[in-house]
Amino acid sequence: MYINRTILYSSDMTFTRLFAIVLLLLGVSGCASVEPTPDSQSTQVTTAPACPEPPPCPVCEPAICPEPQVIEKIVEVPAPQPPQATTAGDMHLPIVGEVEWVMVEPAALLLEARIDTGAETTSIHAEDIQLVEKDGKRYVRFNLLNEEGVKIQQELRLRRRVLIKQLVGEPERRYVVRMWVTLAGTRSRIDVNLSDREDFEYPLLVGRNFLVDSVIVDVSRRYTQGR
Repeated sequence: MYINRTILYSSDMTFTRLFAIVLLLLGVSGCASVEPTPDSQSTQVTTAPACPEPPPCPVCEPAICPEPQVIEKIVEVPAPQPPQATTAGDMHLPIVGEVEWVMVEPAALLLEARIDTGAETTSIHAEDIQLVEKDGKRYVRFNLLNEEGVKIQQELRLRRRVLIKQLVGEPERRYVVRMWVTLAGTRSRIDVNLSDREDFEYPLLVGRNFLVDSVIVDVSRRYTQGR
């Protein structure tokens, strides 16, 4: 009886081991052949939001210099010059320069004139000079030229003839007539000799017969009276 129980016990143990081995083999084969069923609650994959791109690095960008700004503007202002005197002397005579604009009448011509304190008589450029006689009186017929070179005929009473010494050559005889000459607000009727001043820069030369007691000449200035 004892032996049979041992054999039965041994048989039960062997059967149990075999059954466990079969179950183990079935489990391994089942895992290899059967795909697991996804579980919505346990196997759901959540995708994380994409990370935003990092902002550009301000240090890495090339430096841009700002436009220059004017903080303080320095302006050089010349020192004011003292005004030039327009009159002088006890008589408060007007001051004129060595070259001025002068009005000559009756031709009503505005001419550039050389102001010359060394000349005794005023002289003007004239062309086509002729001596004519009317009713026993002598007249001088001649042409003056305006700024455009247009001839303006004049006929004035002969005052006298003068002999003008030349630096080179023989003395020259000139006819003298009387004209109105206006300079620096002073209008005077003076003797004017007619001459050929084509080689001179200015068609009119104002001499002492107008300048005395009328104006003061400053040779360092020009066109003090305007046109």
